Amino acid sequence: MKSLARFAVQKRWFVLAVWLVVAIGMNLAAQSFGNNYSNSFSLPGTNSVHALKLLESAHLKGAGGDADQIVFQATSGTVADHAAAITAVLNAIAQVPEVGSVTSPFCPSGSTPSTCLGYQQTSRDGTIAYAVVHFTTDPNALLAANVSQVIHDANSLNSSGLRVSEGGQAIGKVTTPQGSPDTGVGLAVAAVVLLVAFGSLMAMLLPLGVALFAILIASAATTLLSHWVTIAQFAPILGSLIGLGVGIDYALFIVTRARQNLRQGMSVEDAVVKAIDTSGRAVMFAGATVCVALLGMLFLGFSFLSGLGIAASTTVIITMLASLTLLPALLGFWKSTVLSRRERRALAANGPEGVVVEGPWKRWAEYVSRRPKILSLLAVVAILIISLPVLTLRLGLSDQGSDPAGSTTRLAYETLAKGFGAGSNGPLQVVGSIKSPADVAAMQALDHLLATEPDVASVSPVIPVSASVAFINLVPSSAPQAAATTNLIATIRSTYVPSVTTTSHTAIYVGGATALGVDFASILDSKIPLFLMVIVILGCLLLMIAFRSILVPLVAAAMNLLAVAASFGLVVAVFQWGWGSSLIGSGSGPVESYLPIIMIAILFGLSMDYQVFLVSRMHEEWNHTGDNELAITYGQANTGRVITAAALIMIAVFFSFAFGGQRIIAEFGIGLGGAVLIDAFILRTVLVPALMHFIGKANWWIPTWLDRVIPKVALEAAE
Repeated sequence: MKSLARFAVQKRWFVLAVWLVVAIGMNLAAQSFGNNYSNSFSLPGTNSVHALKLLESAHLKGAGGDADQIVFQATSGTVADHAAAITAVLNAIAQVPEVGSVTSPFCPSGSTPSTCLGYQQTSRDGTIAYAVVHFTTDPNALLAANVSQVIHDANSLNSSGLRVSEGGQAIGKVTTPQGSPDTGVGLAVAAVVLLVAFGSLMAMLLPLGVALFAILIASAATTLLSHWVTIAQFAPILGSLIGLGVGIDYALFIVTRARQNLRQGMSVEDAVVKAIDTSGRAVMFAGATVCVALLGMLFLGFSFLSGLGIAASTTVIITMLASLTLLPALLGFWKSTVLSRRERRALAANGPEGVVVEGPWKRWAEYVSRRPKILSLLAVVAILIISLPVLTLRLGLSDQGSDPAGSTTRLAYETLAKGFGAGSNGPLQVVGSIKSPADVAAMQALDHLLATEPDVASVSPVIPVSASVAFINLVPSSAPQAAATTNLIATIRSTYVPSVTTTSHTAIYVGGATALGVDFASILDSKIPLFLMVIVILGCLLLMIAFRSILVPLVAAAMNLLAVAASFGLVVAVFQWGWGSSLIGSGSGPVESYLPIIMIAILFGLSMDYQVFLVSRMHEEWNHTGDNELAITYGQANTGRVITAAALIMIAVFFSFAFGGQRIIAEFGIGLGGAVLIDAFILRTVLVPALMHFIGKANWWIPTWLDRVIPKVALEAAE
């Protein structure tokens, strides 16, 4: 580490030039190749996928492509009064590239309900109707320009007597805001915190500049990776969120240590070299733990999550490398200006300062050392109270009823619910494989049974679509994201279908977008325990290697689990219960099914960061003094200020992502921001040091045989 740091300082022009070439080259390549982001996922063997495959085998229109809605609401008279204008626009939309067909709400002249596909697309009072736009492929493969043309043509019908809105996956993909417009506010708060903490404009610019520069490269790298790995559309925003968090943190810890070294009388080069050789080692190890946590998603064998893990870990690696090479080079340029003018004057007048930090953090550390039991109890009680909502956690794929108020998708959703019932936004298809008259009889018997189910709003007759496939259109009484709809799907599969197929053994499946979402949530929910076990074990092994201890890793794992529970408690309270969700423009509904695994990976990584920075300083003092009480007190006193400053920056950045208009990113922002708040101001400031005081010298115990077996990693530089 010393050689790397000294090279970066002495050859700083070369290091800067290399990073600039990499940044320019990566971004030019990303612009040339474009992106191939995709939110698609595979659920082989699930009930809903079997239904989809049957429909596709029958070449049913819209089975393989996306079907979106154009919703019309007459503010005076009926929708039929505007039939001529609507028909003309729908005919134009049918000619837009990638539009396969358009199903109009108006029956052609002379048709009957049995032959008119649109006869159920007008409400009973005639004031609400909808057309279905069948695209030729899934929403991720559609060109945004073509979908935008459909929206533009449909909106041309808006008038004082007719209100038009659009809904569906393709429409939502195009109209969802990209990025987070309030991220600038988070960065501004971060700049203020850094300026207050350092008292130096130059020192404030370094962590922000290095983090943003690293994200610029990481974003381009993610774009290029999307051509080889399935990476979700929101991955770049998620990467920016993670990159800003860890990037500012890593640079902040190194800059803080370099400033301490300068105040202790070291030359600029020696101060930077020692900062990299101490805090830089902790940064490298912390970055490795974050990557291990993120790449733990590969163990789940789910391409959707694997791509996110690879993209996020790529961002962490780039920010870590920038902190270990670009940052020391910039510190070489900045020289002593990373100290405030007052600090430079004090150094010149009074000479080097002491090694031990004096002030409020030392006094707080001493207070914790005197009352470890009561403080541990109070901290645990506070976290458990915050965690209580997690007991009601319900996973699912939130529908467009949770989109920001006023968005076209939210208006379309609410208008359809008003005209046709809440379940009209998520109809189900009960699909059967027809091979004999007995199969037809089974489908008809099922149709009659479903008509008596109280949670079913309407059910169509059995519709044959080929010689071997028939299906039933079913509209639930409840909204797609409602628990009642999930229960209805389970009841049809487990009760109704078996009751009519005891003799025929007809293959009958429940499909549709809502059923796919339910199956997706079920699969991910079942993988959470395995994922938790994998990253807890890997995290404990890494910490055991770093600190040569049994109890330090176990305490860290317990703290991480508490942080995860508390953060999900906040997410459930805001997004599922709806407490304050209107403030960020989000409706209430289930928590996104893939959020827990991704957020657990990020939280374990970030929590490990704070654990490594805190305990590495304690371990450093323990190695020097052999005094547990002194090591914990001095370690906390020396890191308390920088950990809380880093936490405030992370909180500001994460919370700013909650106002971008994308529900999933808002969930990440609230969950991660709340977790960092709890982690830094309760766990690392109170609970961890209190427990370590209570445990005593056993903190640093490891069996001799195990100490010989595990590899040696020097997390602190030898003095």
